[in-house]
Amino acid sequence: MKNPLHARSLMKSDLFFVVFATSLVFIFCGALRAAEGELLDVRDSAADAIPVILDTDIGGDIDDSFALALLHNFESRGVCKLIGVTTTDVNPSDVDYVAAFNANFGRPEIPVGIGAGRKDGSYLLRVTLQKDAQGALEYPIPDGFKAREAVPLLRELLAAAEDRSVVIVLLGPCSNLAALLDSSADAASPLTGRELVEKKVRLLSMMGGAFAVDKTAENYATHREWNIVCDIPSAQKLAREWPGEIVFSGYEVGDRIRINPVNLKRDYSRRAKIIHDAFGYWAAENTDEGFDHQRPTWGLTSVLFVLRPEEGRDYYTLSEPGDVDFDDDGITRFTPNPEGKRRCFLVDEVQRARVGEAFVNLCSEP
Repeated sequence: MKNPLHARSLMKSDLFFVVFATSLVFIFCGALRAAEGELLDVRDSAADAIPVILDTDIGGDIDDSFALALLHNFESRGVCKLIGVTTTDVNPSDVDYVAAFNANFGRPEIPVGIGAGRKDGSYLLRVTLQKDAQGALEYPIPDGFKAREAVPLLRELLAAAEDRSVVIVLLGPCSNLAALLDSSADAASPLTGRELVEKKVRLLSMMGGAFAVDKTAENYATHREWNIVCDIPSAQKLAREWPGEIVFSGYEVGDRIRINPVNLKRDYSRRAKIIHDAFGYWAAENTDEGFDHQRPTWGLTSVLFVLRPEEGRDYYTLSEPGDVDFDDDGITRFTPNPEGKRRCFLVDEVQRARVGEAFVNLCSEP
């Protein structure tokens, strides 16, 4: 299988041409790589449905709920297959909400794992307790649902997957995935967690950190991003030890692309109504604007950019490869390295408008 973050090799003709062309590649490295539509193409063919695991702190902010809806809508389009969801929080409301959410989209069988982190999720509980006009639960939790422990579930899902096939989307603290790296052989697999990741995971798409690689984002350089500061040791471990490729959607990316409130008010119906209702509860607790609030799209970018890589969409560009680390205060450090396995998304003003419109169309489809 191809490495999803490496561009095609140059065709060899004569030595002079190759040397000359290679020189141009190094000179224009960032722009050339950014224009290559296949750089983040995690498919072997356009018809592939990519197996995806979502690891999320969905109980805190609302963007992760939109990201989960985006994954379901992409699965309906044949783009991906959501094989499991794990939460980084210990709150039962989180996993109950995810189970009800999946069932609302017609996929009650998706396994859900619960982490061991902070408690959160009050707006999620209100969604799962909401009743329809007949007094029945509008978004019932599937009969017999029981959440699994996150790390054993991750190991089981990876062990059952084809080699180098799985995309993990991380939209929360790094606790579960750091623990996965440290996990030992079990009934699911004789491999350690690190060995499983190296063998089974094609790409980790992570919303986390804040990058000043793009000069227009320099004011984010010292931002202590939430997903990192919630568990700095795990973030450091993941950045330093994850054996495969990681692409980061930094705080500055989603912060400058906002959810369209007109879309929320008018276009969410049928299956997508659960997003409308969740947003309403979240906004009532966290803002004075209600449905007029334009929320950043942090979690959504980590889904969209990986599953919509086709050349011509022009949703993003990529940084040069490098190494990423987080200091003990949670501040992001990106160091260019041609052999590095870490990159971050870059989005200019035109692309931000294009991505915002894509979210309008993709999240609200019934």
